[in-house]
Amino acid sequence: MTLAKLFLATVAASSATVSAEAANVVINTQSEESEYLRVCDAFGQGYFFIPGTETCLKLEGYSRFQVNAGPNAGGSKDYDPFVRVHVQLTANSDTEHGPLTSVLTLRALGGRYPQTNSPRVEAAYIDIAGFRAGVFYGWWDYNLTGDTDDLFSPYSPLNSVRYQYEASGFYAGIAADRLDAYAIDRDAVGVALGTGGRGDGFRYHITGGYDTDFQEWALRALGKVEIGVGTLGFSAVYSSNPNGYYATAGWSTAAEYSIAATEKLLITPAIQYFGNYGANVAKSEFRPNDAWKTGVTVDYQIMDNFFAKLSLEHTEINNADNITSGFIRFERAF
Repeated sequence: MTLAKLFLATVAASSATVSAEAANVVINTQSEESEYLRVCDAFGQGYFFIPGTETCLKLEGYSRFQVNAGPNAGGSKDYDPFVRVHVQLTANSDTEHGPLTSVLTLRALGGRYPQTNSPRVEAAYIDIAGFRAGVFYGWWDYNLTGDTDDLFSPYSPLNSVRYQYEASGFYAGIAADRLDAYAIDRDAVGVALGTGGRGDGFRYHITGGYDTDFQEWALRALGKVEIGVGTLGFSAVYSSNPNGYYATAGWSTAAEYSIAATEKLLITPAIQYFGNYGANVAKSEFRPNDAWKTGVTVDYQIMDNFFAKLSLEHTEINNADNITSGFIRFERAF
């Protein structure tokens, strides 16, 4: 064999070997991709199969920069800039009793006054066949569109167990809530009821709660109706005396109108009236004060998954100083 023939034979053999190895690499890569990038569309967008299982997982969240402004918003300062990071994992799988869902939400703040930089569990619960147990936001957290009203419990999320029945456009349920954040003896349980639904251009929510520690109760109704270029929202709440579900006032009514100015711009002016505003030092009775609150919230979508919000409000309280406050926020969701 001549030197030229020997060289050609060697190159041909080497090329065959390299080609075979390359083919093996491609096959392995495709195999790994089909295992690790398998999309799960049974529960909506964003889910993928956990490798080796039939459980679907979704990762989402946001990062936020916000500046609060108002009297003593930052201790001795009238402003308070801070950041918030919010990460949520949702796992779903099909069972003979319907979807088995578990949610874990972690949230951390940075730079806020006072310093609260440690991450906390914002939600952690298991849900199946209408039953839910863990830490989560409940019916009292359903709210109007704007950010200037005060209609909800400030102690959410709660450690709760609940059952919720759902049909087409309707839900109703009962929950047992731990109300330690408000209770005197730090061992209180509340019982909440919730119902609501939606139809063509409207939705409504009605919820009530009984605080077994204070032996007081609260009831709230909330609705939204599409009218013209926006949505009219209204709500009314009554509380027998301060309790873990509602402790802002003895009663209150609120109204807003969310105007869809453009596809990206939403403007929501709002007004709210409070009767017997504020609780005494022992948090057992409401004060005989009345109050008014007016405000406006502006939401703007800068681009996909990037949002800005401006909220301003003014509160006038009988026998007390008036308060003007607000915030500006930038949020990137994923």
